[in-house]
Amino acid sequence: MDQLFIFLIILCALGSGAIGGGFFAFSNFVMPALARIAPAEGIHAMQAINVTVLNRLFLGTFMGTGLLSLVVIVGALLSWNGASSLCALLGSAAYVLGSIVVTMRGNVPLNNALMRITQADALGEATWRSYLTDWTKWNTVRTIACFVAMVLFILALVLPQAS
Repeated sequence: MDQLFIFLIILCALGSGAIGGGFFAFSNFVMPALARIAPAEGIHAMQAINVTVLNRLFLGTFMGTGLLSLVVIVGALLSWNGASSLCALLGSAAYVLGSIVVTMRGNVPLNNALMRITQADALGEATWRSYLTDWTKWNTVRTIACFVAMVLFILALVLPQAS
């Protein structure tokens, strides 16, 4: 493995671990905490979170890791190196599919529906209850995918390379 490829895999391992940690926090204690407060407060808190998460650092790490993962896929295929390349390829696929695609197809549509709630009436509260369950389910998928990707990236770095 050349030094640039190793550096890209290290960045992917760090990025997937950082994003996975953020996702883990939400599934483990943020969403359960929001579920314990009045629906109107929970809705407003999550709406504020969904606005503030769209910042340069988070999006740069989230999307940057996805972009680097695509580069790693190409690099692994072009310079196949046995189990090491396979782990890099699988780690990249786990991150892109399990984090980026699940976010766009699962969590973002739920966030958009939540943003349309303007008052905590019966419909808003029903949407909130459904949101808590569905969003957390998809977020847990993202968490697992990020941690699986991180482990695979680390394995890509430590497994013996084909001769």
